[in-house]
Amino acid sequence: MSTTDIGVAVIGAGMAGKAHAAGYRTAPTVYESTLPPVRLVSIADAYAPLAESTARRFGFERFDTSWQAVAEADDIDVVSVVVANALHREIVEALLAAGKHVLCEKPLSDTLPDARAMVAAADAASTVARIGLTYRRSPAVAHIRDLVQSGRLGRVLNVSGHYWTDYGCNPDSPIGWRYKGPNGSGALADVGSHLTYLAEFVAGSEFASVRGGTLSTVIPTRPKPLGAVVGHEGGAVSAEREDVENDDVAAFSGEFAGGGTATLQVSRVAAGHANTLVFEVFGEKGSARFDFRHPGQFELFLPEADDAGYRTVTLGPTHPYWRGGLAMDAPGVGVGQNEGFVFQARAFLEEVAGIPESASLPRNAGFDEGLHNMLLIDAVARSAALGGGSAPVPATAPVAV
Repeated sequence: MSTTDIGVAVIGAGMAGKAHAAGYRTAPTVYESTLPPVRLVSIADAYAPLAESTARRFGFERFDTSWQAVAEADDIDVVSVVVANALHREIVEALLAAGKHVLCEKPLSDTLPDARAMVAAADAASTVARIGLTYRRSPAVAHIRDLVQSGRLGRVLNVSGHYWTDYGCNPDSPIGWRYKGPNGSGALADVGSHLTYLAEFVAGSEFASVRGGTLSTVIPTRPKPLGAVVGHEGGAVSAEREDVENDDVAAFSGEFAGGGTATLQVSRVAAGHANTLVFEVFGEKGSARFDFRHPGQFELFLPEADDAGYRTVTLGPTHPYWRGGLAMDAPGVGVGQNEGFVFQARAFLEEVAGIPESASLPRNAGFDEGLHNMLLIDAVARSAALGGGSAPVPATAPVAV
């Protein structure tokens, strides 16, 4: 294990960038294993006021207004890339070439050629390159996967899920990069990338094919913003409108390579659902259900024990990530999405520091898994273009344990 201190930067100071910054700030305080000293060095964003306020808020030493400044800095070792998808390849390749360890937000990129190039760059690099799939860090999600892996739920027959959000409900909210790009790069890539990797994660198998793909744009135009657009926030807009290029709503069914099926739907225009992620796993011996609006619990049905139906299980120290991962790690104290960013940052820093995997949190996903997720999303788009016809999902790497 390295004893050299680790300098950290985050490129992108928006909503998810703040989550990464907070994750790095808290990561050294969780679990018993000791990390080398972690220095919070820089927050970079092209919008200087946001970069400055985020750096000050989370205790970073300075702010920068270009990603190039981070790539060139000798005092930075680890970088999170949390910017528009179209910018990922250029920034990630430059950071890896500069000898930085890189944690890239999902999806890996906005095009398959760029994603493949990023995988090649990661394979050639001497440093660590990972993608953040944060919802896999949920204690409930990880435990449900364990129930499947142990055989307790039996063979997975079906996974049903939806991820409904409403950040795009207002037709007069400003247009931004999330509304640009080909069909499949909208709600499907934004929130659907989370739901699809979770379906594979809990089932323990990748999708082999998809069918019934539908992609719908229900708000065709949006006004141009008059200032910077941060995250999902609104702001002043002009009278001029631009076309929305991608999907507001998407759905598909699929078959897992290991057997079983899934039916998934996502939306960014589901009024009243700010962030509703729900899935249900049906096995031959039982079922499990999770609703991220109640992240401190999940529901379990085992016929031999629960003949009256589902029972609610409150999470606690016997479940993944809990013991030592929370400042107050007693049963029932609660957990949420922000803790996922802490566990993600901790796992990344442990890998960079050379802490053995056997003594660490589960590693973050590699770029090959990010490419697979994009190939899956592309298959859904191809299915939709075929009027719902079947589309194969090219095989890549196995789902990480």
